[in-house]
Amino acid sequence: MSGTLNKVMLIGHLGDDVKMHYFDDGACVGRFSLATNESYTNKQTNERVTNTEWHNIVVRNKAAEICEKYLSKGDKVYIEGRIKSRKWQDDKGVERYSTEILCNEFTFLSTKSDSSGATKNEATGSEPPGDNSDLPF
Repeated sequence: MSGTLNKVMLIGHLGDDVKMHYFDDGACVGRFSLATNESYTNKQTNERVTNTEWHNIVVRNKAAEICEKYLSKGDKVYIEGRIKSRKWQDDKGVERYSTEILCNEFTFLSTKSDSSGATKNEATGSEPPGDNSDLPF
């Protein structure tokens, strides 16, 4: 091991349906936004405050096709992957940056095909093991 680690684990809700892009060689990529929330109580006002963080998720090939088939806006999903930053110039020559999560594992926690909870798991499409009653979410 090289002594570094780039790993992200998120549980959140899709901000929109999966957007697919297909390439001439048969490969494809799916993209969607994922919202995670953090809540706390403001000690001065005793008011409950929720902050939402938006993440750009990228999933490829067979995994992207599975996500497109089973996920839609509002669904809850667990994502594992790594952070990837990109830099480019827009039409006006201005440098732009984006940060994405390149997904390599996922578990559907609610989907458009099953509103009762966990369904397909990871890119294999297999059922999650066990009854998941001991999961913290």
